[in-house]
Amino acid sequence: MAAPTATALVLRAPGTLVTERFPLPPAGDDDALLRVEACGLCGSDHEVFTGRMRWPMGFIPGHETVGVVERIGPGAGERWGIDAGDRVAVGNRRACRECGPCRVGKLADCERFGPMVSYGMVPVSEPPSLWGGYATHHHLAPESVVHRVPDGLDPVTATLFNPLAAGFAWAVRAPATRPGEVVAVLGCGIRGLCAAAAAKSAGARFVMVTGHGERDAPRLAAAAEFGADLTVDVAAADPVAELQRAAGTLADVVVDVTADAPDAFGQAMEVARMRARIVCAGIRGDGVTAVCQPDLVVRRELRLLGVRGVPAAEIAPALDLLAQRRFPFDALPRAVAGFDGVAALLDRMAGRASQPPPLHAVFTATGAY
Repeated sequence: MAAPTATALVLRAPGTLVTERFPLPPAGDDDALLRVEACGLCGSDHEVFTGRMRWPMGFIPGHETVGVVERIGPGAGERWGIDAGDRVAVGNRRACRECGPCRVGKLADCERFGPMVSYGMVPVSEPPSLWGGYATHHHLAPESVVHRVPDGLDPVTATLFNPLAAGFAWAVRAPATRPGEVVAVLGCGIRGLCAAAAAKSAGARFVMVTGHGERDAPRLAAAAEFGADLTVDVAAADPVAELQRAAGTLADVVVDVTADAPDAFGQAMEVARMRARIVCAGIRGDGVTAVCQPDLVVRRELRLLGVRGVPAAEIAPALDLLAQRRFPFDALPRAVAGFDGVAALLDRMAGRASQPPPLHAVFTATGAY
């Protein structure tokens, strides 16, 4: 009888995903094997796929993975508090749990396991090859960070644990958002909507979400269901005037999650009130110079905070909020693709297709949801 294998998509060159098979790794005392149910497609996925982000080729993409534990060693089960048959979400960064950051709970800042060895980025030449979510199975190394998915939360919706954890980190924890404050979220992609939901769940009195142009119209419409009290198309209206009119004040907290939008950096300062905190998470692109009024930083005593990545500590509250169904994450406009459709979906996310990018994109092994 042939040895059991996993099927996976390997990025062999920009734009080239190849379906390959790999032996399932033997069971170990300290690791586990996950049967992948769903994996969210991230912005970095399409950037690597198109070649915009340079990365060594020959790996299985996917770092927003949810699945069922197919087998697990006793050591791993005790460490993670899970059993075979449990549905879990897999953090993209591993953690040694021994270095300085790990010892104080900052597992995503582990000094041993940096970005180059994040899940969804490790070459298949590194045994046992199954390091990414675009596959039927995913190896969970002893240093994995996993979280049990609450009962009743379906795997496709659960893949939002990653962008929603970013929402908690960027819109709540980093700026220390307090109940009753006004929050402005610049950008209405999935991370913008997640930031709005996280801010509202933390007690924000008023949340504004901005977008730009006709392409963002459906996303701004969706934002109203995810905590936005006001949505503004900055191509048609002044967000400063609109926020002042609707909320009676400018923002205590501004979260900029825009991509390739240099003007948003200046807008973040303009919509901020005195002593506001501005969180910058959006990437402008190499060599881009943002247009802004630097004196606003001084005159308004602004605090500028740069953030990236997703702290592991925010995954659990993200999963809890998804399970509460306070916001209709399960009904988000989304596109789901299987092995044969992921390349086209990544092209669509990158703006290289006739169809507009979906708000939420997900891989499943069957292509169904």
